Amino acid sequence: MALKLYNSLTRKKEDFKPLKKGRVGIYVCGPTVYGHAHLGHAKSYVSFDVLVRYLRYLGYSVTYVQNITDVGHLTDDADEGEDKVGEAAKKEKKHPMALAEFYTRSYFEDMDKLSCIRPDISPRASGHIIEQIELVRTLLEKDYAYEVNGSVYFDVSRFKDYGKLSGRNVKDMLAGARVEVSPDKREPIDFALWKKAEPNHIMQWPSPWGMGFPGWHLECSVMSMKYLGKTIDIHGGGLENQFPHHECEIAQSEAANGVQFVRYWLHNNMVTVDGQKMGKSLDNFITLKQAFSGAHEKLTKSYNPLAVRQLVLNSHYRSPLDFSDAALFAAQSGCEKITETVKAVRKRMDRAAKGEINSKVAEELKQLREKFEAAMNDDLNTSIALSVVFELVRLANNLLEEGAATAGTLNAVDVLFGRLGGDCLGIVKDKYPVTGGSDDEIIDKLVNILIEQRNEARKNKNFKLADTTRADLDEIGIVLEDKPDGTQWRRK
Repeated sequence: MALKLYNSLTRKKEDFKPLKKGRVGIYVCGPTVYGHAHLGHAKSYVSFDVLVRYLRYLGYSVTYVQNITDVGHLTDDADEGEDKVGEAAKKEKKHPMALAEFYTRSYFEDMDKLSCIRPDISPRASGHIIEQIELVRTLLEKDYAYEVNGSVYFDVSRFKDYGKLSGRNVKDMLAGARVEVSPDKREPIDFALWKKAEPNHIMQWPSPWGMGFPGWHLECSVMSMKYLGKTIDIHGGGLENQFPHHECEIAQSEAANGVQFVRYWLHNNMVTVDGQKMGKSLDNFITLKQAFSGAHEKLTKSYNPLAVRQLVLNSHYRSPLDFSDAALFAAQSGCEKITETVKAVRKRMDRAAKGEINSKVAEELKQLREKFEAAMNDDLNTSIALSVVFELVRLANNLLEEGAATAGTLNAVDVLFGRLGGDCLGIVKDKYPVTGGSDDEIIDKLVNILIEQRNEARKNKNFKLADTTRADLDEIGIVLEDKPDGTQWRRK
């Protein structure tokens, strides 16, 4: 069975066939780095991490590009408002690039904990200003854009296929357009390629049209084409970016190059809280750091990062994921069950009798692998694929209870755990601490347990106990720092 992916452009599942045999280029819209990553980011980046992992499992050579947006993403999708990074920098009294660096590091720390494979290339918007100016030049030369008072806009009326990704009709968009925000635009639906910067705007660069900064949509077109070519295999991102962001990417890229920009568009659905989208703009988000430490009012405890990953895998990437503490608790229980079984298999394998794999078990493992691949080939159905891993857990535990499995049999079980649960889903590790971890790992766990207990004491207004815990830790050289995203600790 061939891998089938749901293509948002054609609105149907299609057999996946890359442009170049055996090689795949993937571009995924990365974070705008003005705050810590939250559970909504986990839904998106775990989903695309699984796509990359599975393509490599199938034998493809994958080039994975995921950008960092550190300039140009305004608070209003209609090309108005403050730069999100710049606005956050003012609040935190930092230089915008210092803020972007801080949250970029934070983002990768969280993704590493979620076992997301680092992208092959992580380009930054601010590092590709020259290329963005050149793309604007090309669109002006081809009469797809116009310049007004130092800003350059894309003329949507010149691109006849505008709306083909989102299914929106240009005439309907014009009829329903709100009062035009910028008097410089010919039509309200025209979008900015380059924006004139006011004198007090920190992030600005010289251009043929004066000092300014690039439009958000322009950045992704430039960075994807620079590293993957004029036509790329897969472009991924959140469903909320389908319009206007991805629609505008298509328009400017295809207008400039005259060829198809993306062959397969993949969009992940969102995380919701009580049925409402989780997001920074709605102030209903839970950061990953809060999830890992339990420092949020909606959480009853701290959670293993792999439990967060497993929660995402429980849902299909195109389905919404409604967050609850109970759902995360259940995911952690399942994650621990898989981990303990893998550990037990490896421990028993070391002292099991030598011998080849049992033929009956070999057949069962073959069937499980085929069932897993059938689920993943059906538009990455991780929910069913995860259920196959639990079937493998049951098989492994039965073998352990019987106590007669040979080293060859247990090794085959462990290999399948590694291939399906590790290589593809990212929830099985190559190695686990045999004795409970190093001294540093044990200290980290113990301190986090005390932090969790202190958080509980503070919730219950038992401030005396909370203060005592802090003081006791301080005496042994552990300093607690209460921050907006949770309590962190460091040695003196």
